[in-house]
Amino acid sequence: MMVKNEISILVIGCRGQLGTELMSALRCHRVTGVDIDTLDITDIDAVRRFFDLYGFDIVINCAAFVAVDAAESRPDECAALNDTAVATLCNACKRQHSRMIHISTDYVFDGKASVPYTEDEPTAPTTVYGATKLAGEHHVKQLLGNDGMVIRTAWLYSSHGNNFVKTMQRLGRERERVNVVVDQIGSPTSAASLAGAIATIIDSNKWQGGIYHYTDEGVASWYDLAVAVMELSGLSCQVMPVNTDEYPTTAVRPRYSVLDKHKIRDTYGVETPHWRLALKRVLVGDLL
Repeated sequence: MMVKNEISILVIGCRGQLGTELMSALRCHRVTGVDIDTLDITDIDAVRRFFDLYGFDIVINCAAFVAVDAAESRPDECAALNDTAVATLCNACKRQHSRMIHISTDYVFDGKASVPYTEDEPTAPTTVYGATKLAGEHHVKQLLGNDGMVIRTAWLYSSHGNNFVKTMQRLGRERERVNVVVDQIGSPTSAASLAGAIATIIDSNKWQGGIYHYTDEGVASWYDLAVAVMELSGLSCQVMPVNTDEYPTTAVRPRYSVLDKHKIRDTYGVETPHWRLALKRVLVGDLL
């Protein structure tokens, strides 16, 4: 049995939304963080040299090409990070006998469901981003088996980096009115909540690889989330609901992105706070 303080963890993408929260949530372990300036995971030789120098019990891959619209015109760049680099990391982990937690997305589904997606629902990505993320999932499964874990999440935000919540705060300060899509449904998810769930998994000393879903509890539209952001931030900006066809984007967004979380709760006992509570924790902290 591993003792908590003896676990060596590598967080890839440590300066992103989730990576930043993981560096804090896992601070009781021996945690190392790398980002593009210290390890380019699209460079096979660099990854091999790095893993030859350092050994880790668990590798958490938060790095991804997440510019969903840009991916449609830059598919090779997107695939290099979301697909090929994941295979490189899996092979490196396999050589070092390391376990891997890989972060994936609701975009592996087509968004046509009307009930929450379970982990074994058929995948059908409709975007370059979703297709490359699904390819990354396949590498984890095929190359690492039970030593690989995929955690799909959705609508991630934090007080770090660029995200919908921070954009709404900025627009709320700059404008009197903002239009937000009302017919796309999902579960807003604080990166701090997801980081806490991952810490719970690691601290459990009960590893069961495979695919898991994690989001905060409850459902909302982007419009609902925007309204909550304005209210909690004390902003008077009026949020106007619009339909998806009134707000065209290059990549097709899933209309329904709710993920079923029974498996991760039943297996590891992780907490799934309601998205409104998690949002309040982030925004009140920002406002203090």
